[in-house]
Amino acid sequence: MDRQTVVIIGASIGGVRTAQALRAENYPGRIVLVSDEAVSPYDKPPLSKAFLAGAAKADDIVLLSQAEADKLGVEMRFGCRATHLDLARNMVEFDSGDRLAFDQLVIATGARPRPSPWGQPDGVHQLRTLADARRLQDDLKADRRLAVIGGGFIGAEIAATARSLGLSVTIVDPAPVPMERVLGTEIGARFTRLHQNNGVTTLFGIGVQGLSGQRGQFSLDLTDGRTLDADVIVVGIGAIPNDEWLASSGLDIDNGAVCDKFLRVRDAPNVFAIGDVCRWQNPRHDRLTRVEHWTNAVEQAAIVAKNITRPTQLVACAPVEYVWSDQYDWQIRVLGEAGVADFRHVEVIGEDARTGRFAALYSPDGQSFTGSVVVNWPRAVAAARKALAEGQAYSVVRQTLEQLTGPGA
Repeated sequence: MDRQTVVIIGASIGGVRTAQALRAENYPGRIVLVSDEAVSPYDKPPLSKAFLAGAAKADDIVLLSQAEADKLGVEMRFGCRATHLDLARNMVEFDSGDRLAFDQLVIATGARPRPSPWGQPDGVHQLRTLADARRLQDDLKADRRLAVIGGGFIGAEIAATARSLGLSVTIVDPAPVPMERVLGTEIGARFTRLHQNNGVTTLFGIGVQGLSGQRGQFSLDLTDGRTLDADVIVVGIGAIPNDEWLASSGLDIDNGAVCDKFLRVRDAPNVFAIGDVCRWQNPRHDRLTRVEHWTNAVEQAAIVAKNITRPTQLVACAPVEYVWSDQYDWQIRVLGEAGVADFRHVEVIGEDARTGRFAALYSPDGQSFTGSVVVNWPRAVAAARKALAEGQAYSVVRQTLEQLTGPGA
């Protein structure tokens, strides 16, 4: 039998962990890890935090060095952008004209920032890559005014980092609170106060109509008639899956590669997708789901490796959603589904103003437990994650967390 080849397109956390997991599952074949960047694979969460603040260097966030890849027997190809997938011949084509054959393909191309509708002149930044972070880092000087357009996770983290560097920071977002889609309005209001308490000017419920000027002299025209002046601007208004190179492949592409519960792309059993570009039939919710977070990519990588190496014992992808963010002195953990519009029942447990600790429990009906937002409370994170995995009732979870509110909690 000829030696099999797995080709992984995308070398962020999902792609790297897939390669490592395949070897951990004793996959004996060839593994080729392809990146469109010209640098070793690196971890992206630090880009908006430790790296941007100067507390971590590029070498500190490398995910897979050449020496480690050699030891695993993983071929790494840099600066190769995939442009077409030929399913009839099991071949990936690249912008260089090169082609790469595969037996199994893993699509891990991630997502890119939604383009700025106001253009991106010098001094207007978006953050996704190491190169983006380096350019932004050069602009974050203590005497400058930073305007962050977008109060999602990336915008909020950049705002917190910039404040730690001494910049004057303003967040603008038409949503009523930061991270509304994940937290909901009630709990999101606490994060508005978090920014305000750390000296950030917050303009929520207000949009940007226009942008003019240049670095050091930008002017933002706001929907409430005001004008906001800034030296530097960051635009963080969402992400778009990197699936355009698959448009001519014949695959089912709709806001990502559409997959079954085993992460196989529909009608292509030897093609898998993971991470930000994967939209799969999630058994936990019985609907198509796409999750743009680090933990999801890591968990999906392990599942894909199992399903490639043991195709007769397929494992479904039904994780408990887990999202984390560090902002100022708050360690924020989001588990399950929290800020969905129809979750009318939200309750805060174990609040401690001194430490910032609290856990918010979410339920659509006060009976079923569907998600939690936890700040500065590791034991509550563990309890909530276990409760979601086991399908515990809301009342049981509430009682568990109340028992954790004593000394040492």
